[in-house]
Amino acid sequence: MSAHPIAVSVGVLLTTGFAYLAVVTYRHRANINRLRKNGFPMPEKWSWFFGHSFALLEYTQRFPPLANIGIPMQELSKNFADTEMFLIDLWPSYPSSVVIFNPEAANLATQKYNLPKPAMAGASVEPIVGGTSILSMNGAEWKKWRSLLNPGFSAASLVNHVPFVVDCVQVFCDKLRELAAKEIFSLDEVVSRLTFDVIMKVALDSDINYQRCEHVLPSSMNTITHWHSFWDPRVLMHPLRPFVQKYHAKKMVTYIQKQIEHRFEELKTQKALSETPASKRGRSVITLALEAFLEEKGDSDMTATAVLDKEFSSIVSNHIRLFLFAGNDTTSSTIAFSIHLMSKHPEALARLREEHDSIFGTDITQTATLLKDQPTLFNQCRYTLAFVKETLRLYPPAANMRLGSSELVLPALNGQMLPTEGLNIILVHQTIHKNPRIWVRPEEFIPDRWLVDPGHELYPPPGAFRPFDIGPRRCIGQELALIEIRMVLIMVARTFKFSPAYEEWNRTLSSNAGVWPKLKEWLGMKELNTVHGDRVYQTEKAGTHPSDGYPCRVSVVD
Repeated sequence: MSAHPIAVSVGVLLTTGFAYLAVVTYRHRANINRLRKNGFPMPEKWSWFFGHSFALLEYTQRFPPLANIGIPMQELSKNFADTEMFLIDLWPSYPSSVVIFNPEAANLATQKYNLPKPAMAGASVEPIVGGTSILSMNGAEWKKWRSLLNPGFSAASLVNHVPFVVDCVQVFCDKLRELAAKEIFSLDEVVSRLTFDVIMKVALDSDINYQRCEHVLPSSMNTITHWHSFWDPRVLMHPLRPFVQKYHAKKMVTYIQKQIEHRFEELKTQKALSETPASKRGRSVITLALEAFLEEKGDSDMTATAVLDKEFSSIVSNHIRLFLFAGNDTTSSTIAFSIHLMSKHPEALARLREEHDSIFGTDITQTATLLKDQPTLFNQCRYTLAFVKETLRLYPPAANMRLGSSELVLPALNGQMLPTEGLNIILVHQTIHKNPRIWVRPEEFIPDRWLVDPGHELYPPPGAFRPFDIGPRRCIGQELALIEIRMVLIMVARTFKFSPAYEEWNRTLSSNAGVWPKLKEWLGMKELNTVHGDRVYQTEKAGTHPSDGYPCRVSVVD
């Protein structure tokens, strides 16, 4: 009896697919094996079937399950101190990449050659952003959109947002006073609500008061990021993930598109009445981007019947989502780690308070008013900025990725010349920021390294500090982040005292644990919850938030 035609067809398709996969896998691994034989530095445990997956697993298992991937990468990097770069082959789950923690080589990739972003840069954030953005664009397209968006994040524009930022931080302080009389709380959650209020105002000109009430946009964004990972297959392979993310993405797009249309109609009305636009300083990113786009198109597109270009509107929506993600997550995590370091280093906290007294006076109640009336006063807080920079050095909120090129052969520290064609390039900022060759006492918190003169042993080496990256594609929201973080420290350092409460948190987790976690603990299979003995570490949650949301207590300083 002959086989059923459908069964035969399925068999042929499966065989063809398997054969194709085998050929592609062989070609890829053969290329990596060739590089390995030629002496390209890489972990020893490499296999034709799994690449370096098990080599990386060996390091990730040394740390808590939710520890940020930069932590095991930093540990792995210690094996390559002689080259300060190595190849890691995680294909097909992740592109084979050259991991760099040499600042000179990093500068070649991001400045001299300004290599393009790989497709992976866009794909890794697509569930959050929704599509193409300046994070993934290259060439002329990137230049066009960067120039459209730059005005909204210029120093001149942002300084006019300072009064609103101060108001938001005042609400944050009010929340802390309320929490002072209560049990332990998640600092990360409270700070995230503050930073979302700020970025909503700057990006969309929306005052949502998220610190006091719920809102659909941050709620949906938080759900999307909860179901997201940049590399963890346990999250990425979850069958429900795409459905949950798409549902909440649709809710976000609906809200953002309404805001874009509203701003467009305002501009049309303004044009019809022949009104002169207000100063560009202090206006929202979306409004300035719309104006710049329409200036390019000409007056004919501002008639009463004009309709907003759908493609433009869609890309603007993607950027708003990008700014809401990056402007909230990375800034809030840095604020949380800054407060942690204030509690951990009382001598640094004392210097912060001394500086704030000297600039704003000893009457703390007048600080907010002074900042509103004289927004540039915070620029005088040199130690505060040094404190923030040192926090960003120890806890950088992101990494960077570029696409290798036949034009770029990287010089390793030992003199080897390493090709990058066909490979991604990953700059692991945690490792660059703690490279013992270029940083004195790299693991220590020393704000003074940002105050010493060139030539001093503590002076930061060129290109070695890159929390927002360096070069033409540095983070567009860098100035806003630094303003927010400094404002929080200025208004919080003299008023509140924070105490981490991880021991209480651990007891709460243990008492509420189910049968399986308790059984694992009884069997001696308890999960790790520290990094090098520290309970506070960066996690895989979006912008490298602190472990367990940083449970703490707060009290008001007498």
